[in-house]
Amino acid sequence: MSSTVTITRQDGIAVVTIDNPPVNAVGQAVRQGLWDAVPVLEEDASVQAVVLACAGRTFIAGADIREFDGGSMQPWLPDLVERIHASSKPWIAALHGTVLGGGLETALGCHCRIADSRTKVGLPEVALGILPGAGGTQRAPRLTGAAAAVQLVTTGAPISAAQAMEVGLVDRLSDDLTADAMTFARDVAGKPVPRLDPAPAQTDLTADDWDKLRAEVAKKARGQISPVRAFDSVRNAFTMDLADGMKAEREIFLELKETDQSKALRHAFFAERAVGKPAALKSGTPRDIAQLAVIGGGLMGSGIATAAISAGYPTTIVEQSAEAAQAAQDRVAGNLASAVKRGKITEATRDATLALLTTTDDFNAVATADLIIEAVFEETDVKRAVFDKLAATARPDAILATNTSYIDPTSFTAQVPNPERIMGLHFFSPAHIMRLVEVVKTPDTHPDVLATGFVMAKKMRKVAVLSGICDGFIGNRILGAYGRMAGYLLEDGASAAQIDGAMKAFGMPMGPFEMFDMAGLQIGYANRKREAATRDPNRRYSRIPDLIVEDGATGQKTGRGFYRYEAGNRAALPSPETDALIAAERAAQGITPRDFTDAQIVAMLHAVQVNEAAMILAEGVAERPLDIDVVKMMGYGYPRWRGGPMQQADAYGTAQVLATMQAIADADPASWQVAPLLREVGVQNSPFAARNK
Repeated sequence: MSSTVTITRQDGIAVVTIDNPPVNAVGQAVRQGLWDAVPVLEEDASVQAVVLACAGRTFIAGADIREFDGGSMQPWLPDLVERIHASSKPWIAALHGTVLGGGLETALGCHCRIADSRTKVGLPEVALGILPGAGGTQRAPRLTGAAAAVQLVTTGAPISAAQAMEVGLVDRLSDDLTADAMTFARDVAGKPVPRLDPAPAQTDLTADDWDKLRAEVAKKARGQISPVRAFDSVRNAFTMDLADGMKAEREIFLELKETDQSKALRHAFFAERAVGKPAALKSGTPRDIAQLAVIGGGLMGSGIATAAISAGYPTTIVEQSAEAAQAAQDRVAGNLASAVKRGKITEATRDATLALLTTTDDFNAVATADLIIEAVFEETDVKRAVFDKLAATARPDAILATNTSYIDPTSFTAQVPNPERIMGLHFFSPAHIMRLVEVVKTPDTHPDVLATGFVMAKKMRKVAVLSGICDGFIGNRILGAYGRMAGYLLEDGASAAQIDGAMKAFGMPMGPFEMFDMAGLQIGYANRKREAATRDPNRRYSRIPDLIVEDGATGQKTGRGFYRYEAGNRAALPSPETDALIAAERAAQGITPRDFTDAQIVAMLHAVQVNEAAMILAEGVAERPLDIDVVKMMGYGYPRWRGGPMQQADAYGTAQVLATMQAIADADPASWQVAPLLREVGVQNSPFAARNK
């Protein structure tokens, strides 16, 4: 046996234990250990049944994803699962923790399954652009039926142990897994081994029913192919015998594994783990945070406070008046009530969480806080006034953070003593739901302070990305280039509906103009006014968004922006008033509208984002291309199956992106310049990914 797989025996029952921390991934060493264990136990006449268990906090939580790119070594998981299933002695999988992917497939290869009542099981392979390739799409349907198998395989969402038992994936539940698994083994020892029927699974679904289900899966996938192909494999379970279905499943798995989408999703998986380890944190030691304060209890401040108390931090919101403090209390309570309604937390958890919150209009309440987050209006003078008070009231060693989404923190914190304790913490709205936080390093920020921000974000179940200082930091600076090009395209003749439609077909959850309407056009309007004094007068400036706001329309909340909205309905409808305004402005600027293809729109909008990102990299605002990809995926809805703009540039070919950007710059050199780094990689057609090391 290998060191990761051991066998013990007790009264005719063998216990095969996997010990491969941290999550018992079924890598080559584990597969080899199990492969070797099967014949040993087959030949042992004293063994009548086998319990497959795992040490540590979980049963097998999946495969070793690193093998996907390097090529996995034998024995392969499908062969191992079949070897276990072919055993003449019953194998009982004892499940606990998170039983995912190859872990659940291994359990399905066993003849019986018992689960700790707190276990979650799932087949999340579609999140990596593949499907379960070791029998998951064939064995699960034969146990659960069509509806549950389609849901499990095409969404990748895990289900509870109780749900797993209800649909037939689990045979027994337990609150004493070790003892109950042994009892289960003794119950089945010496009896005929229960096996799946190799004939096609049975269903009442008609061909038309299957086609409708497939269309629903495709619609939800929004361009991602793995959920649809996973559906096809599940359907095969109802038309093919087990052996043929397994063969077809393996072919689809190998096909998907080599697609750009799967490569992008694997990049996203590893990138989200790598962003938490920037070079700037190597010398940092996080500080303990026992008390947190938030200045400002509006939508952003209350969202931050909700995330903080949900992570267990006692938190005080400081507002300007007692009425505002009560409104902040109500907002946080509403956020938690919504979580209860959605089944995310229980009422008892809500009550315990809300007990960690204090709201007040007394600024002196910040005096005991270890970390204070300013979340007031996005205006330099307003923020400076807050930090004036913090300089006088907060402890000299308290960490001070600003939630600014655009402004250089040093422009309003210069008066604060001990500047090494200041950082930006740019939460994304709604802050209690969105998982991204940009941790902004000033020239003085101490590594310990940055490390504290990263630890706090992780405790809040968020992903932190390090950013240097520039206008808009990583995400909003790129968004600025994206919005500027979208505005030029609109002014030059494309409609808002065409631009939005092209980007949604690309995989974005909404197009730029729908997004601007949802966020509120007054936000961009205020930011553009702030930038007016320093804006290059030679750069093209589209007045259309300003004219819409000045016409009294600011988006969904007012019923009109780039689109028209009916009361109680967020559907974007054509707005004759806005269309007339756009037409008048085109005429005023002497612009003859021209046609664009959807492909041109996507290529241009992608190129300007990559170009801006290349400048950000060269300036050191972001350390690595992967940091930019994570920001765009987690903060702006960039399709995960494309891996972020830098990964997508590599898939397109950086030479092609350079050609598109060069054409944009040649057509309007006062507004666009090709980033030197994009030119460097594009000339060589080398990938940005090489700079992730």
